[in-house]
Amino acid sequence: MNLHDANNLIDGAWLPAAGGAAGQSINPADGAVLGRFAASDEQDAEAAISAARRAFERAGWSQNPRVRQLVMLRWADRLESKAEEFARLLTLENGKTIAQSRGEMAGAISEIRYYAGLTRYIPGHVFEVEPGAFSTLIKEPAGVAGIIVPWNAPVVLLIRALTPALAAGCTAVVKPAPQTALISIAVMRELHGVEGLPPGVVNLVTEQGHEVASRLVESPDIDVISFTGSNAVGQRIMAAAAPTMKKLSLELGGKSSCLVFEDADVDQVAPALAAAATIISGQQCTAARRVLVHESKYDAMRTALRDALASLRVGNGLAAGMQMGPLIDEAARKQVESRIEEAVACADEVVLRGGRPSGDLANGSYLLPTLLAHEDTSAFFIQEEIFGPLLVLERFSDEADAVKRANHSEFGLSASVWTHDGARFMRVARALRNGTVWLNDHNKLFAEAETGGYRRSGLGRLHGYDALIDFMEIKHIYQSVGVLTA
Repeated sequence: MNLHDANNLIDGAWLPAAGGAAGQSINPADGAVLGRFAASDEQDAEAAISAARRAFERAGWSQNPRVRQLVMLRWADRLESKAEEFARLLTLENGKTIAQSRGEMAGAISEIRYYAGLTRYIPGHVFEVEPGAFSTLIKEPAGVAGIIVPWNAPVVLLIRALTPALAAGCTAVVKPAPQTALISIAVMRELHGVEGLPPGVVNLVTEQGHEVASRLVESPDIDVISFTGSNAVGQRIMAAAAPTMKKLSLELGGKSSCLVFEDADVDQVAPALAAAATIISGQQCTAARRVLVHESKYDAMRTALRDALASLRVGNGLAAGMQMGPLIDEAARKQVESRIEEAVACADEVVLRGGRPSGDLANGSYLLPTLLAHEDTSAFFIQEEIFGPLLVLERFSDEADAVKRANHSEFGLSASVWTHDGARFMRVARALRNGTVWLNDHNKLFAEAETGGYRRSGLGRLHGYDALIDFMEIKHIYQSVGVLTA
């Protein structure tokens, strides 16, 4: 891929922005310029939407599941052949460690193959409502999907929305985050290169601002919006989409609680929680944010978690053995650092003070992990999703207290329970108001298993069979044929 010629994909052709403008992709580890991408506007968005609409209205895609399956399988094969190359590009552009980038590529390829497998099995049903009268229920593609992709896991989050849309028979316009435009374009180039993909079925438009995303949300020719990002932006999307009554799939913020009971092994749990809190430098919606510990193990966990976080190897994601890279860019680093400083000033205890590192890492967008201890669950840094390496330690007395504390949140995306008591786990998991609850683990996501949030963590589900629902309509077809009489 030529990093200096990364254009839009519209109606089967790679085109520069209509206005000729371009943006720069920056390596967050050192500030180096990686390449350019088209800085598009509403005119480019309209061209892509029109292309997707025309492609949808041609039955060769929306009504041909075998073609859709073959295209996705071939796409997965092409990505697999370039997985290492793309993992390196992902690390360069996003900053995450190369191990995490390799895992993301593997997960994305798995997801494509999963939905390719489902493509040829989207059943409806028929029943006789009265003698000789039949109701047929079929599932049809919803239409044109607008897919707005964030920067924190740009490959897998693109694919986990695009592949169920394609499996259902939708066409799509993808709008990636500017911070990770190059890896998004590289992945889409491999799809564009697949034999049998009709022009206009998939389109990609990059931008530096918000004109393209806004047009996708507002356009009457877009039938579905899939968005992963913050709750605040999700609310604005809901409001802007209301006049056209779009279907919405919104995976929004999280504030994951990890409940550690008295039978847990602190020495094993603490390093696992440190890793769960700092995945993608804490820039993952399911990352561990709150650690709730039974009072009998609180002091031991305080020490062990502090030591585990302090010992993490932080540096350039391409360097061997790194466990945490930089934040996505300087704007994010400054914003997260500011909120952490505010939290440090009012926390009951600062167990580990992070901040910006010195030396070789000073020129990158790095922040070291911070661990706070606090009792009042209404504190802003317990309630607010601070998208970086901040972890808060809390104490509880029993199961009821643990659940009450954990459920004191506007979010409900994910949680984890750390215990060897299976009955306790099920009691607590059922009581937690979260879309996903893990036992003795955290951040385990699979193509086969639906994920999504309760409350302000979003609408709909991603992954799994139910992810198809957001991209489909159900049609009732009635027919009266009469009955044979003797």
